Amino acid sequence: MGRVKVNLTLDADIVQTARDLGLNMSRLAEAAIADATKSERNRLWRLENSAAIEQYITEVEREGLALTDLRSF
Repeated sequence: MGRVKVNLTLDADIVQTARDLGLNMSRLAEAAIADATKSERNRLWRLENSAAIEQYITEVEREGLALTDLRSF
């Protein structure tokens, strides 16, 4: 997928400092948005699958981990 232009409103002091430091604000913003997107996607997945996760935890507590008897460590 290609790149898309967007408009952002940022604090003027932060922008000036970033420019003074030679930072690529587009790449930094992209990385921050990608991290936030990944975190939110993971949070939603855990929320949507919480019942199955709890069921699995209960099963492991009751029966132990699968194939534990085959472990060599």
